[in-house]
Amino acid sequence: MTTSELQLQPNNLDASLFNHTPFYCEENVYFLCKKLCSSEIADAQGSDLFVVFISNDKKQALLQVKSSKSFAFLKNDGESIFYTLVTSELPIPLWHQKASPRADGVILWDYHVICVQRKKDGGTHLVWDLDSSLPFPCPLATYVSETIRPSFQLFSEFQRFFRVVHAPLFLRHFASDRRHMKDSEGNCTAQPPPYEPIVAEDGSVHNLNEYLEIRAADVLTDLPPELTSAVFGQKHGVVIGEAHLEELFSQIP
Repeated sequence: MTTSELQLQPNNLDASLFNHTPFYCEENVYFLCKKLCSSEIADAQGSDLFVVFISNDKKQALLQVKSSKSFAFLKNDGESIFYTLVTSELPIPLWHQKASPRADGVILWDYHVICVQRKKDGGTHLVWDLDSSLPFPCPLATYVSETIRPSFQLFSEFQRFFRVVHAPLFLRHFASDRRHMKDSEGNCTAQPPPYEPIVAEDGSVHNLNEYLEIRAADVLTDLPPELTSAVFGQKHGVVIGEAHLEELFSQIP
């Protein structure tokens, strides 16, 4: 599909038109933002785009594998979903994910990265998630209710926090040499993208952890008026809880 065709169909796109390498969501979103800008679906400078890192401050990774040791990550109306405690990472439950074998699409990521496009003049804010089975792009309100599901009562170990970074800042400063995707012997744990690693404008080769590391003390419990200026001015954006995600985008001018 050509750039002009992308411009004509911004609300009904095939996600396969965008770069996507499984397990490299931060790089996928980096190139997603660039393509949205170059195709004029977003502002040419990305002023209406925001990169959102979904992470938390826990050090447990839960994967759906065979083991004698299980762990419930959520309980709602008497139903518990069990996963296996295997290593120490960051457990992030999300629904409607293509990689999930379950009918409801629930999966545990160590972290996840999406793009939110802020629409002005009362327009519907959009979520661009290349790993989601929901419409692409998806209205923010729908994504929150269907993928994040704040109505579910999660155990505290699985609380999700959101680092919201203005895309122009992210595109200038983000860097990854993919060291987090290598084992102790230097072997890749997943097939890397075919292109060269992303290097920041200042020459930095890896700073992914600066975006992923979130302490509960850093999470804002309310949204003060000066927060919007922080979103636009701080290299690593701001950190909020899931209860404030939609509210934040309603306040951004």
